Amino acid sequence: MSRIGHNHGPDFGGGVSWRRHCWKKARAELLPHLPIEVLRGRVRRARELGLDYTTYASVRASTGRDVVGFLFSSNALRMFLDQRKLPENRVKKLTSLKGCARIALISAPLKPADIRDANPGAPLTMRAAPQAFEKWPATRALVLQALASEKLPSDGVLLVGDTIFEREWSEAGRLAGYLGADRYFEALPA
Repeated sequence: MSRIGHNHGPDFGGGVSWRRHCWKKARAELLPHLPIEVLRGRVRRARELGLDYTTYASVRASTGRDVVGFLFSSNALRMFLDQRKLPENRVKKLTSLKGCARIALISAPLKPADIRDANPGAPLTMRAAPQAFEKWPATRALVLQALASEKLPSDGVLLVGDTIFEREWSEAGRLAGYLGADRYFEALPA
């Protein structure tokens, strides 16, 4: 007598190892097999964005689109009241990026115009950041306003930040993701 829900198909009574084999085979068939040319192109694109391939691939898989821009917090860029000039390692990384927008979200008391003046020629668009403890709708509006200035879709933009509040900006703006500044600037891809 069959159990409820049994479709009277073959009995896979071969045990756990047989079910594991069947599961792995079915799972492998679900995953896309990318042609090597596509894979090489994606590895090249990850390098152009200054990302490791794993991070780039996970963003593509979760959003379904390419990364087209970055939002950088002033903390991630190491710009503070007593240090308005971008550190050399940040400048080097920002100028090496290809095919993407770069927007700096400048936190008060710093002003975007002051940072722009202190860094002439920096490859960044300067915008005001949400204030600490800003309400969610206001935070979302400021993040989306920064993206609108460059006509960027929110799910194609990564936020590079340095604090828990900046991670919330990513969530409020429904961005593609959040990367810690140390991971992005210090751990350069090979």
